[in-house]
Amino acid sequence: MVTTTGSNDSAPGDGFVQSLARGLAVIRAFDAERPAMSLSEVARQTQLTRATARRFLLTLESLGYVRSDGRRFELTPKVLSLGYSYLSALSLPQLAQPHLRSLSEELGESTSMSVLDGAEIVYVARVATQRIMSVSISLGTRFPAYATSMGRVLLAALPPEELAELLERAQPRSLTPLTLTDHTQLRAQIAAVRRAGHAVVDQELELGLRSVAVPVTDGTGAVVAAINVSMRVGLGSGDVEHPDRRVVPALQRCAAALSADVVTSGKSDFSS
Repeated sequence: MVTTTGSNDSAPGDGFVQSLARGLAVIRAFDAERPAMSLSEVARQTQLTRATARRFLLTLESLGYVRSDGRRFELTPKVLSLGYSYLSALSLPQLAQPHLRSLSEELGESTSMSVLDGAEIVYVARVATQRIMSVSISLGTRFPAYATSMGRVLLAALPPEELAELLERAQPRSLTPLTLTDHTQLRAQIAAVRRAGHAVVDQELELGLRSVAVPVTDGTGAVVAAINVSMRVGLGSGDVEHPDRRVVPALQRCAAALSADVVTSGKSDFSS
C-alpha cells in the first residue's frame, strides 16, 4: 500500500509540499498487480479520502498522465516522461548496452543491469532475447533486492549495519514457495555471495526462472551496479542447470570489460 506522510516525529520540514507528495502517491499506487483501479481502490491504496483521491486523479487526467473509462483509472505512457530525464542522463547504462548485447549473443539468454535503490533493484539497461517472466521487464522496472540475483550482489556490497537495516525495512515476503524471507538465512546467503563473487537465485522471484549475477565495480573497487543473465529452468543446455560452467565465467568477463570502461570513462556516478 502506498502511504502518504502524516504527522509524526520524522515529518518533513516547512519546505515539504504535501499536495505534490500525495499526487506522486496516487501515481505510485498503480503497478503490475493494479494497472487499473476504481476511485475507491485508489483511495484505499493511498490512504486518502475519496474526495481527495478524486481531485488528484482528475488533475492527473487533465494533464494526460491518467485516463479513465468513467469507472476505472489507469496510467498513460506519458508517465514515463517523469523518469526520462533521469534515465537519459545516465552514462553507465550507455556503456553497458554493447557489453550486455555481446553477452546475450554469446549465451543466447536475456541480460540486464540494475542498481540498488533502497530495498529494491532498478533496471537501467537490458537486452532481452525472449519474455521469460510473467511481468514484462523494461527500464525502470523494480523488484525486491532480497529475491533477485542482482539484488543480492548489490546487498553483498553494503556494510553489515546498513544491510541489516535495509532487510528490516524491506520486510521480506514469499513471492514463490522458494523465496527466502528469514533474515538469518538471507544474511547467510548474501555472505556466501560476497565470498563467491556471484549470486545464483533459483525460482525465488518467479517459479521457473533462474538468474545469475555479478558485480560491476569502479576504479576504487566499489560496486556500482550488477549485471545478470536470466533463463528458464529446465530449458537450454546443461549450463542452465550448472551456471558455473559457462554462465558465471561469461558474466565475469563481461563485468570486467564493463568495469574497465567505467574506470576509463569515470562514469560510475551515473552523471553525464
